[in-house]
Amino acid sequence: MEGIYKNRNKKNRLSKFESYLLYFFIYAFLGWIGETLFAIYNNGHFVKRGFLFGPICPIYGYGALILLIFLRRYQKSSIKLFFVSAVIFSALEYFVSFAMEGAFMAHWWDYTNSFFNLNGRISIAYSFVWGIAAILFINHLHPFVKKNLNKRIIKNIPVLIQSLIVKIIFSIYALDTVLSWIAHIPTKPI
Repeated sequence: MEGIYKNRNKKNRLSKFESYLLYFFIYAFLGWIGETLFAIYNNGHFVKRGFLFGPICPIYGYGALILLIFLRRYQKSSIKLFFVSAVIFSALEYFVSFAMEGAFMAHWWDYTNSFFNLNGRISIAYSFVWGIAAILFINHLHPFVKKNLNKRIIKNIPVLIQSLIVKIIFSIYALDTVLSWIAHIPTKPI
């Protein structure tokens, strides 16, 4: 997060927490767009992707935060970043799949027909994708987003408005999460 607001003093910038929230929402939204485009490509039509009603996939936001907070230190070593990310994100994908199935008796993805899968929750192909995605994210996507966010948007919006926007988006996200949980709770035992 260092450097995002280089030209501002500490009083005129979002807190570190608010900055991470902003990145969470940006990458969760971009993840939803990616998932939606992938589903359109595979199915030939729009398919609602994700657990929430709104246009975000939180798993991508959380993945981005994991990369930014914990895995950025591997930026100089693409091989380490690849393997660490492949393992961590496969474990995260497995855990989320397991937890959501336990809570809602539903599958949001199924890799049963994929080569070298584990209980249909993860597959070697997607583990490879997560490793490559981490390298692209850390070395290309995030620097591009960070630079353009700072140059084109952040510097033109007063910090109080920025903070208010982040809080409003977070409130909408929290409400969407609660309503989505309620909507997905199974009404009949399976």
